[in-house]
Amino acid sequence: MSTHQLPEHPDFLWRNPEPKSSYDAVVVGGGGHGLATAYFLAKNHGMTNIAVLEKGWLAGGNMARNTTIIRSNYLWDESAAIYEHALKLWEILPEELEYDFLFSQRGVMNLAHTLGDVRESMRRVGANKLNGVDAEWLDPKQVKELCPILNINDDIRYPVMGATYQPRAGIAKHDHVAWAFARKCDEMGVDIIQNCEVTGFLKDGNKVVGVKTTRGTINTEKVGLCAAGHSSVLAEMAGFQLPIQSHPLQALVSELHEPVHPTVVMSNHVHVYVSQAHKGELVMGAGIDSYNGYGQRGSFHVIEQQMAAAVELFPIFARAHVLRTWGGIVDTTLDASPIVGTTPVDNMFVNCGWGTGGFKGTPAAGMTFAHTIATGAPHKLNQPFSLERFETGALIDEHGAAAVAQLAAATTERQRTCC
Repeated sequence: MSTHQLPEHPDFLWRNPEPKSSYDAVVVGGGGHGLATAYFLAKNHGMTNIAVLEKGWLAGGNMARNTTIIRSNYLWDESAAIYEHALKLWEILPEELEYDFLFSQRGVMNLAHTLGDVRESMRRVGANKLNGVDAEWLDPKQVKELCPILNINDDIRYPVMGATYQPRAGIAKHDHVAWAFARKCDEMGVDIIQNCEVTGFLKDGNKVVGVKTTRGTINTEKVGLCAAGHSSVLAEMAGFQLPIQSHPLQALVSELHEPVHPTVVMSNHVHVYVSQAHKGELVMGAGIDSYNGYGQRGSFHVIEQQMAAAVELFPIFARAHVLRTWGGIVDTTLDASPIVGTTPVDNMFVNCGWGTGGFKGTPAAGMTFAHTIATGAPHKLNQPFSLERFETGALIDEHGAAAVAQLAAATTERQRTCC
């Protein structure tokens, strides 16, 4: 059977082919960004002789280990542009991919608990409006109307003083998103190769010409790295370094409940964010663990702190039971913004450093990275997010708008002062 012939089994959404000896391009990482990159390479640039290499199972990394929040209310022009483009793509992708991945635009609230929070939040609302991003400032009464189970009393540690609100934001079903991209990639002839770990690269001088894997060597003209927390490991194999740190980021879900939480609520100050999944689980996340590591698990004190914050904001959650916890590996940069562009190795490109914004950025990351790989030059949306900005100093500091990245910044500062 030809490697591009669909299997006869009707339940298979994509083939599971053997790797060919060569491809026009290889994308390393079979998560959301890798699959979206392959999709847009095929759709927008006509590149179908390409492979997506995944060391485990498709979308088994961060794509399956996040809290599925989608929003575009970032502070700086560059961030707002790429995340807003992503949100617009999210709005049309279910029809384009012919797959209902349960995109629910239920809105996202970012709570303010101090005068500093209020000033920063209002500043972000103003910046969002100037950039065409839907944003509102809500007073405590409006917050309560939007989310009745939220505690806005004055007798708690950090009373709610208001919130930013983005109505078009929301959540989607992460597994379904991966399956939707994978099916369309397969239909266009892209090879999705699972259980294929990259062990090294072949170079001709400073030019990459192949990829070494546990399933043999693959020759290729172009390589795109989309491995999130493991991007720095791949970069080391290729002979250069990336200014990222990898940290565990854990989350948890409760058992199923009737619908009680109508929107998404985030609090940087007490540090928890909560939504309710389509099936009824309460989905909660918090800050990253302070240590560097690649283990897909977290530490108990983070769970304890985020549960305390959740119960303070939502007293009825005290009666809920934790069903399961998990951890993803986030790759954080010093300015809490991604790196999408060229590398010191010719014909090798990198998409990493999204920290906690990877899922929400999936469509725009894939579209702009595909453009960069296909043309050898960045798209206007990802041009500001080049690796060179760490040499020029043109940083895009999104520690405030990136939510849990604030903990990473605090951790980095503590490391500076004590080491």
